[in-house]
Parts: sequence; C-alpha cells; structure tokens
Amino acid sequence: MFRLSQYMKAIASPAPAPARRRAPGGKPGQGGGPVVIWNLIRRCNLLCKHCYAISGNVDFPGELSFGEVCAVMDDLKAFGVPVLILSGGEPLLRPDIYDISRRAKEMGFYVGLSTNGVLINEAAMEDLAAVGYDYVGISLDGIGEVHDAFRGMKGAYDKSLKALRLCRDHGIKAGLRFTMTEDNAHQFEDMLKLAADEGIGKFYFSHLVYAGRGNKNRMDDTEREKTRAVMDRLFELAWEEARKENGREFVTGNNDADGVYLLMWVKRHFPHKAEMIRTMLERWGGNQTGVNIANIDNLGEVHPDTMWWHYNLGNVRERPFSEIWMDTSDPVMAGLKQRPRLVKGRCAQCRYLAICNGNTRVRAMQLTGDPWAEDPACYLTDEEIGLERGGARLSVTPFRGRRKAAAEE
Repeated sequence: MFRLSQYMKAIASPAPAPARRRAPGGKPGQGGGPVVIWNLIRRCNLLCKHCYAISGNVDFPGELSFGEVCAVMDDLKAFGVPVLILSGGEPLLRPDIYDISRRAKEMGFYVGLSTNGVLINEAAMEDLAAVGYDYVGISLDGIGEVHDAFRGMKGAYDKSLKALRLCRDHGIKAGLRFTMTEDNAHQFEDMLKLAADEGIGKFYFSHLVYAGRGNKNRMDDTEREKTRAVMDRLFELAWEEARKENGREFVTGNNDADGVYLLMWVKRHFPHKAEMIRTMLERWGGNQTGVNIANIDNLGEVHPDTMWWHYNLGNVRERPFSEIWMDTSDPVMAGLKQRPRLVKGRCAQCRYLAICNGNTRVRAMQLTGDPWAEDPACYLTDEEIGLERGGARLSVTPFRGRRKAAAEE
C-alpha cells in the first residue's frame, strides 16, 4: 500500500522522514513481523470480476478451525506481527468471525476487516462496533448498476453504501476501495465525489492485479495514459486535503510505480522538497511482497501476498508461520527478500529500483511465467526511468495490444 497522503502531509508540514520498515522476525511486541492478510473463509455471497481467491457461494472443505486459528495467532504475536487484516471470501460469513476478531484485539493486534459490506446492517453493526475494529475496508466498483455488474448481485451497491454509512455513523474508521478497469474507469470521478459527499475519510485506489479472476479479466485493464491521468488527479486531491486539519486520506495499491510518479510530480511542483521525499520513498522501499506483507489462506497455506494463491510456501498446520516466513530455501521467497531484487528488463535498468523494488512480481509471472521479468503494468516512460530507446515512449502504449498477444501465445 502506498500512503500517498503521508507524503503530501510531509510537504505541507515537514517532519523527519520515517525510519525504514523493519525486516520481519523481530522480538515479541516490537512489530518486527509482516502485516498478515488472512483469508479466514473462501465462501462469498458475491461473484466479483477481479476476485483473486476465485470464491463462490459454497462451503469450501478443510478450512482452519477456531482452535487452529487461535494457535496461529499465538505464533504470529510471538513473531512480532503487528497487523491482522481479516478477509475472505466474505469474512462475515464465518460464524466465529467476531470471536476471532475479539481475541485478536485482546492480544494487541491492529485489526482490520476487509468486506464487501453487503451483510453489514443495523444488527450486524452492533457486533462490529463491539469488536472495535481499527479499520473496515469496503469495496465499491462504481455507482449503482456498474457496481452490481462487477459484483454479480443486483442491489449490492445499495447494501455496500449503507455499510459505509453505518461505519461512519458509528465512529468506525472505514475506507472506500475502488479497483479500476476499462469497464469502470469512466466512473472514477463519480467515486471520488461519492467519498467526499458521504464523508468517507479514506479513499483507496487499487490498480488491477492479474490474479484469480483479475488474471482472467486482465484484458479489461485501463490504458497507461489513463492511469497517469488518474494518479495526477489523486495527487491534486491529496495535496488539497493534506493542507486541512482533518483532511481525507488517499492511498493506492498494487502498483509501486506510484511512488516514483509522485517523486516526479514533487520535482515539478515543489523542487525544494524533492530530496526529502526521495529519502522517504527509499525508506518506504516499494513492493513488500514476501517481506513485510504476507498472506494465509482459508486452508492454512502461506503465500508471499494475497495475489499469489497459485504459489504455496507451506502450511501452518505443518509448520509455524514464523518458520515458513523466514525459510529462504524456496527460490521465489529468497528472491523476494533479496534487495535489490534480481529483476530483469526495464526494471533491472530503472534508476528508481530503490524506490519501487521491482513493482508487482505476480503480474510479470502471470504474463511471462518468470517472476523476475519486468512488470508489464509500469506506466513510466523509458525516458523517465533513465532508458534511451531512440526517443520511443514505449511505456505509454495501451496494455490491450500487448496483453492480447501474450494471451494468444
């Protein structure tokens, strides 16, 4: 996750740059482990186009029991994991979700809930408020029928919007997540307006990742010029909000080129702050798959992050998470933890590798079979990243043509 507003606030009110994120495996209570996104259940009441878990409204056998979940939580706490993001499928379909959540809060974890919001009504809100989630993320993919079409349920938009309003009215920090594709890019401004009109304090813009149904629908990803235009707009809004006392927060996800693009924006608008922002970005360190971001799925399989469900590192029923996470005998895990990563192509030659860390490796794997190939979703030009190819701006051609060719091979 790229916390855009953090950098805008640093420009508006300079503060010391934060320390580099710690490597996983710290002492208990010191937050040395990764953020863990935990898919506690695979069942879902929706059928989303970009679902990385390829969920369905059926029970999936073999999921971790409550006792097994508690044992894993004990190991995560001892390992120094600071944050648990409870997800699914739809996590609210798990009967013991509130028991799990309460225990996590009592243990001192920062606890987030990633939900589609459809099941959050007034009655459910009492349970959510009692848990005291630190954050609730709810996805909307457009207004009205556009969202319903993405989610495969008529009326899903109204229910999810109601969930956002209920969280807001009960004082629970909630965020609106928007994953942009070719099919909903025309509603980007509408989503920004919705978040502002509804008083939603956090807007999370997610780039499409080619995983699960997102991989099957990758032909619908937006063109690179549209991505740049969207980022320019987010920079503009985040800067406006950063100068307010309680301004809204903007974050992006799944494309670490965002950090480099921000630095270029700062050089144009605040050149005297560029070095400070560059230092902050290098300390942030870009993509953290396999390092400071981890995933456990419903069966207990550990993955480098949520988009890597096709790649298993080990199972928490057989080995503790803490042992699996530090095991670099797996070549992919060893490569992800290496810095700088041994990436190829444009990524290897990029002058900003220290900032983005090679971007999202799973996209490269899905299109080429090689996790170290260049990220096909980098929207920076050759010139911008320090490459000279006869003046060609290869990076701003649409995704669609390149992806179609790859799909036909």
